[in-house]
Order: sequence, then C-alpha cells, then structure tokens
Amino acid sequence: MKFNAQDLAYLTPYLILVVTGMVLVLAEAFFQGKERTALASLAVAGSVAAMVASIVLYKEIGATARPLFTDMLVADRTSYVLSALFAGATALTALMTPSHQKNFDWQNGEFYGVLLMSASGMIILAHAVNLISVFLGIETMSIGVYVMVGLRRRSKRGNEAALKYFLMGAFATGFLLYGMALLYGATGTLSLIKMQGALLGSNNAGLGIAGIFLLVIAFGFKVAAVPFHMWAPDAYEGAPAPVTAFMASAVKAAAVTAMIRVFGMALGGDVIPFGALGWASPLVVIAAITITFGNIAAVRQDNIKRMLAYSSISHGGVLLVGLSAMGLGSPSANSSMMYYMIVYTVTTMGAFAVMTYVGNKNDERLGVDQWAGLGASHPGAALAMTVCLLSLGGMPPTGGFFAKFSIFKSAMEVYDGQLTWLVIVGVLNSAISIFYYLKLVTAMYFKEANAPFAPTRSAGLLFVLVICPLLVLEMGLMPGFWMRIIGL
Repeated sequence: MKFNAQDLAYLTPYLILVVTGMVLVLAEAFFQGKERTALASLAVAGSVAAMVASIVLYKEIGATARPLFTDMLVADRTSYVLSALFAGATALTALMTPSHQKNFDWQNGEFYGVLLMSASGMIILAHAVNLISVFLGIETMSIGVYVMVGLRRRSKRGNEAALKYFLMGAFATGFLLYGMALLYGATGTLSLIKMQGALLGSNNAGLGIAGIFLLVIAFGFKVAAVPFHMWAPDAYEGAPAPVTAFMASAVKAAAVTAMIRVFGMALGGDVIPFGALGWASPLVVIAAITITFGNIAAVRQDNIKRMLAYSSISHGGVLLVGLSAMGLGSPSANSSMMYYMIVYTVTTMGAFAVMTYVGNKNDERLGVDQWAGLGASHPGAALAMTVCLLSLGGMPPTGGFFAKFSIFKSAMEVYDGQLTWLVIVGVLNSAISIFYYLKLVTAMYFKEANAPFAPTRSAGLLFVLVICPLLVLEMGLMPGFWMRIIGL
C-alpha cells in the first residue's frame, strides 16, 4: 500500500474519531467524579464533528468514487452516508451514557474513548474495498464493544454477557479469517474490486464457494442471524442500556455494511450468487428463519431488553432479505438497505433512551408490567416509546413502515418472483411483531402503576428521547429528502 497524504483528507471523519478517542483515553486519567461529564461532552463534540465532516465530503465527492491507499479503501457517497450514520449513533450513545453511569455506579471514563475507537472501525467498514480493511474494521469495532459490554464490573450479568459475546465473537473471527484465506487462494487477490473478475476466471471454484460459505457464517454471527444468534439476548440484557442501544443499532448496521461491500462488490453480479451453491440461496433461507424465530421468541418475553434483543434479530433478518435481493439483481436493494439502517438506528436509539429514562439504580424496570401507568405519570416518555415501537413494527406513519416497504419492494423486483414467498413471510411476521410491541403500549396506557416512577434525568438523555421519535415521524411523513440522499 502506498501512502498518499491527499487521501487522508477523504478520511477526515475517521481521523476525527481516532484522535478524539485517543485524547479521551489520556484525559480520563486527569478527570475524577463529576468532572468526567466533560469526557462525555468531548465525545459528543468529536462525533458531531465527524458527522459534519461526512456530510461535507458527501457533497464534495459527487457521484464519482475515489480509490484511497492503493484500493484499500474507497471514498464515495455510500461511505459518507454510512459514516454520518455511525458518527450520529455514537453521539447519541454518548449523550445517553452519563446519567446511566451516575445512576448505576459505573462511571468509567475510559468508556468514551473506547466508544469512539469502536466507531472508527465502523467508518473503516464503510470505506473498505479490500478483505484486509474489512477485517481490520470489524475487529476494531468488535473489540471495543466487547469491552463496553463488561464495563459494569460489579454486575455478574454484565460480566457473563461480555464473556459470552467475546467467545462467540472470537469464534466468528476464525470463520471470517478462514473464509478470506480460501477466497484469496481461489482468486489470488484480496481486493474486492478485482475479486469478481478473478472468480470468473478461477480454476478453483470449489475453494471460492467454501470461502463464501464461511463468510456467510462469520457475518451471520455479527448480525445475530439464526442459528448464529445465541449470544445476542444475553449480551443485550447484561450490557448497560446505552451500550445495548449501540450494539443493536450501529454495530448491526456496520456488519450489514461489510456484507454489502463483500457480497455486493466482490461476489455479486454474475459470479456465483445464483443456484444451489450461490450465497443468495442459503442467505434467503437464513433470512426467513431469522425473521420468524426472532418474532416468535420475542412474543414470549416479559423482559423488555430480551424482547428488543429478539426484535433486533428479526430486523437483522429483514436486512438479509435486502441483501438476498441485491444478490439476485434487484436495482434498489442497496439503497433500500441503507434507508432501513438509518431508520432502524434512530428508532432503536430512541427506544433505549426511554428505557434509560424510566429505570434507576434501585429498579431498572425491565419487566413489561413494571411500565404500567407510564402514560399517566410520564406521558412524554410513553409517547416517545410508542412512536419507536410502532416504527419497529412497521406501522404508518413512521419511518419503519416505509423502511420495510422499500426492502420488500426491492425483493419483489427480483426476476421471476423468486423472493415473493420471502416477502410474504416478512409481511406476516411484521403483523406478529405488532402483538409484542403493543403489549408494552397496553401496559403503559391501560394498566395502573404498581409503584411510582423515579426516572433518570439529564439534558443529553432528554435530547435523545425527544429527537429520535421526531426523526422517526419525519422519515415516515417526508421520506423524499432521505430518498434523494441515498439515491432510492
């Protein structure tokens, strides 16, 4: 790889996050007690700066793509839309965290540095066009999240969640590396740009297919697709609520971003996405099972964190529907997945912001029945949660409705109606999901409170609690702005 100083300008969002993250790690040693709120402010400022830089570069780059560092990375509009999304999710997480840290007694200043370092790995994934940069991005992101899940050191459940997540993640990394090695053996290149042509002329097609299947397994772990989902409910439940929000939204979106780059760029077109040995074929089955299992398991949950964990699994399945449609030639699949990731990230952040607001150190209020009467005592929080839940269920006029509609529409564009049955499965499961989302809404509005609420309040948390539902409604009522940005 050749170093080109001019290329650094196109990685400004990444550099902002990395530099701010290193400053935060060093500054943590000099801040104690209440002063540590300054660390959260610096993390928010760095994340917002990275988001603004992504928007500026999005406008500057135009419709052309610029290769960076000898085709290790690429600067294009897709990468900057996703970079802005990841930086925004990081800022929202940093805003939610200080009040939760104070109330649950885990005021670890290093959290914010680790958070921004993890987000920098996501931005690498947004720009990656080489298997090496994909691997570095995934591991940079994942290692940071492993640490954040276990930062409540006095929580046995948190320690267990971190260990399970780390072990499953390490296991997935083995599949990822082995799959990449087999693809390199079949093609002689690590470049995603050159790999498609190399596969077409390869004499080792079987080696390539084996590598692709291993990558399907590895990325299945990262997006918590069934049957590779077993870590998700425990990790989501044991992690602090802001970390769970970050995992369920930004981490999942980053993993799907990597899949779009790898499968769409290197393994798409007419290489081997079709037929019994193509990656689209097993992915379609995994998508159907993931959507169905996630919703059925969520119906049985009384713990809200676990319910949202299984809901997140189901939403990962919907994104796999879009990925399958992309592999089978749908022209709008890529942009529909990007729109879905934006909506889902904002919605999930809003839902967990309400969870953070409602709970406190003495009673985290994770049970559905424990939210009884919230609509009467705290109508604003109940309304915000209702909007987010309706969006997760795909109900109009929220952004979630249009997001699911665009994904299923892209699947219907596939030649000869190959994915029509999958769309039917997705629509039926969307109807099932309304049941468990409305179960919580019913508790908030139609049941009397068992105990008075003592919510967690902070300016940053209230900002997230307000802005996310408003954005969800705006994206549902006026989606044209977002469609123009992502080219839908």
